[in-house]
Amino acid sequence: MQVSFSYEKKKVIQALRYHFVQKPEIRVLMVLVNVFAIAAAVLFYMKKIRPEPFLLGSFIWIMLMASFWYFLPNSIYKKAATFKDSFIMDFTESAIRLENERGYVDWNWNKFSRYFESPHFFHLYFDSKSFFLVPKENMGDEFRHDLRGLLRKKIGG
Repeated sequence: MQVSFSYEKKKVIQALRYHFVQKPEIRVLMVLVNVFAIAAAVLFYMKKIRPEPFLLGSFIWIMLMASFWYFLPNSIYKKAATFKDSFIMDFTESAIRLENERGYVDWNWNKFSRYFESPHFFHLYFDSKSFFLVPKENMGDEFRHDLRGLLRKKIGG
């Protein structure tokens, strides 16, 4: 199974957002900040606290959302030269081969720890922080179905 692709900035930014939201520590942080902000708002409304904790909670919430939604994905996109290249990717029973005009790399299936699927990409994880995005854009429905089966068989969810 072979697919050729290049990346679209908008879709990559969205995929990076999915990556951040999938991380358990970020989910916990978002829940804690939301609980703090809601509690501060309720206590401020009931006149139990001064406006400063409410404003602090609101500011922390806005900064957290802005960093995970805008700053981090955009900075990663700008730093990574990968997103400006075009690739050909071969999926076989023994390995994945990734090629571009500068060369190729073969990854055995055991190099991957997990994968998940977002609306526009397959995210193939080497470990908790490093991953490779495979766009679904140039894949037909049958190809995507076969690839899901191969990923499930070789990597697992």
